[in-house]
Amino acid sequence: MAPPGVTQAAPLFRLTTAIAAFAAVAACAPEQINGPQGGPYAPGVNLRAPAEDSIDVAHRLMAAGEFELALDAFTRAALVDGMSPEIMTGLGSANLGLGRLGQSEDMLRRAVEAAPDWPEAWNNLGVVLMERGKLTEAGAIFRKAYALDDGESDAIRDNLRLALAKSENPANNGEQNQEYKLVRRGSSDFLIRKTP
Repeated sequence: MAPPGVTQAAPLFRLTTAIAAFAAVAACAPEQINGPQGGPYAPGVNLRAPAEDSIDVAHRLMAAGEFELALDAFTRAALVDGMSPEIMTGLGSANLGLGRLGQSEDMLRRAVEAAPDWPEAWNNLGVVLMERGKLTEAGAIFRKAYALDDGESDAIRDNLRLALAKSENPANNGEQNQEYKLVRRGSSDFLIRKTP
């Protein structure tokens, strides 16, 4: 018999309320992550999978403005593939992005020696020479890059225009923000901004 004032429906009501509350809490819990082996953790590294190409990784890092990491990736690529003109150009361009103009110029001069008909290497050497204030030589190098490219690259054409404008009026060069375009084999351009 139930105590006075308490009906038989009260315990049933409490039980129903408790079950509803438990169901609501259970519905809010995250779903279980089912992977191939189960469990909530990320899969491990597949050591048998082929590695990413270091040169592609380096070019992606250059495009992201991560010049130090790109330099490391180009160095790893040189250990695997040797010092090809593309790797020398990449190393020179990464050094330019880091502001190491002397190292950049040396590496890019080696690249144009190794591949004298590659316009991208000549263009990037011209950018370094512009940064170093060697306007006359930079203009000649941009002309060579433009001729080798048959005028197809907008970046090389823009760099040539900039070099010609700077050599014609050197008095206004220090006050303007300049954008030089480094180019690589393929369709990507890397921008190096010179600030006053």
